[in-house]
Amino acid sequence: MFYIEENPSGIKKADIAGGLASYKEADNISFPARQLSEGFKKYYPDKSAVIINGDNHSPDGTKESFLSAGTDTPGIYVSTPPGTPGKGYNFRNIFEKAIELGAESVVCVDADLKSITPEWVSYFLEPIYKGFDYVTPLYARHKYDGTITKNICYPLVYGLFGMNLRQPIGGDFALSIKLVKHLMSLEWHKTTFEYGIDIFLSMNAIAGGFNIAETGLGSKIHKPSAPKLGPMFLQVVGTAFDIIGKSIEGIKNVSEIRELKKYGLKEMGKPQELNIDRKKLTGNAMEGWSQWKNELKKDLSRDIYSKWENIFSKEPINNDISLWVQTLYDMVISYQKSENKDKTVEAMRCLWFARAVGFMNQTWDWSNEKAEEEIKRQAQAFFDNRNYLIEKI
Repeated sequence: MFYIEENPSGIKKADIAGGLASYKEADNISFPARQLSEGFKKYYPDKSAVIINGDNHSPDGTKESFLSAGTDTPGIYVSTPPGTPGKGYNFRNIFEKAIELGAESVVCVDADLKSITPEWVSYFLEPIYKGFDYVTPLYARHKYDGTITKNICYPLVYGLFGMNLRQPIGGDFALSIKLVKHLMSLEWHKTTFEYGIDIFLSMNAIAGGFNIAETGLGSKIHKPSAPKLGPMFLQVVGTAFDIIGKSIEGIKNVSEIRELKKYGLKEMGKPQELNIDRKKLTGNAMEGWSQWKNELKKDLSRDIYSKWENIFSKEPINNDISLWVQTLYDMVISYQKSENKDKTVEAMRCLWFARAVGFMNQTWDWSNEKAEEEIKRQAQAFFDNRNYLIEKI
């Protein structure tokens, strides 16, 4: 699948593959590369390691920055063709190369990370070498960071797949080669090749019955994701809804919540600060409702639509957990039947904005810890009301 590959050290075999997916990260990629290298040297000196940069043919010199990072661990650069963007493409290339090298484990981190330390390597790989197949991160996160995670991905994973996996689209993770090969054997939805890759990994690791753990990493400091939220929402949600449709028989058999064994840091520290513009989010929600309300009238149950119609008739935007559970489940059901699935997801975005604003209005003066309790209460409501979806889908 590679369009281009540069392997200056001629590496043909490696026990551990580090992965950095990138697009235009010339200004930062050398930092996580060096941290991975130091971690491999410090914690796994008896194993051969390589760092693979899966890139989208970045025009800013990302390749040169990566290959000249000065790491003790050798680097391999692989890229998609020009004009072929997509985070999922980069991970597929990383996975393909790791299999080719005969790696037994893969640890991937975001190329824009500023908070990674060499210890992250140990936090991720310790559980892999204890028999786990998939290790996801636990971060100290601001109560309003990760709005797709807290309002869509986490409650769907918790409510339908029955697993308390807090960061199913964290961006940093480790995998056994057994799981990598399984993922490569599956059909990849078009959005999986884009930002849908993270939820694809998590949901399919669960659906495939693989052993999963979480690891504490502390605060995650990286570039803000707000500029990418438009396409990210469509791609993550489209992928999640697609996998749910394919996994419904297994979902029906879930009867309890599985808690995950935790590794890494126990104390997460302080989260990265965020600047939140509630007024702008409210405007996005209102504007989206005006544009998509006719489409949503077809997608939502009659009583749910009426409640949203009333909510959008005035400000401030307020809504509760019960409404959000039924709304998101209605949209999952509509997606499965839709002739234009992209349109269905696009229409839902204004409701996601509204839920984010409603949560902010409710929790504005709350601590991060108290807000986290509400996030977990919402996830539990998705599990308690899962039959709402199962009986209709």
